[in-house]
Amino acid sequence: MAQRSKKREDSSSDGKIYYRIGEVSRITGVKPYVLRYWESEFRWMAPAKSRSKQRLYRKRDIEVIQLIKRLLYEERFTIAGARKKLREFGVSGALESPRLDIALEGNPHARLRRIRDELQSIRALL
Repeated sequence: MAQRSKKREDSSSDGKIYYRIGEVSRITGVKPYVLRYWESEFRWMAPAKSRSKQRLYRKRDIEVIQLIKRLLYEERFTIAGARKKLREFGVSGALESPRLDIALEGNPHARLRRIRDELQSIRALL
């Protein structure tokens, strides 16, 4: 049983190019019907489809799903708010941007502390 759960954890780094919706569901912890719904809400999330019409997700798609999950479940954005935030940063920018981390920090005091520290370091340069 422990080996099975370890395999699930390692499945995101097993060298596969494409993942089916069930595998993505296990990796991300998001139910397949939710993934299908998000495809309709976030147009850029539409995965490729095989000849048999099965959804084929890439690692980048999984990263986007994890980002959307974080926005919706941890940061408590609405779907419209998450869509707006991703549009504002761009999907690739949102995945790589440290600015998004500042914007998404859950604790407002930590966010203000981090901004203050950055401003003080800029001030020291001047």
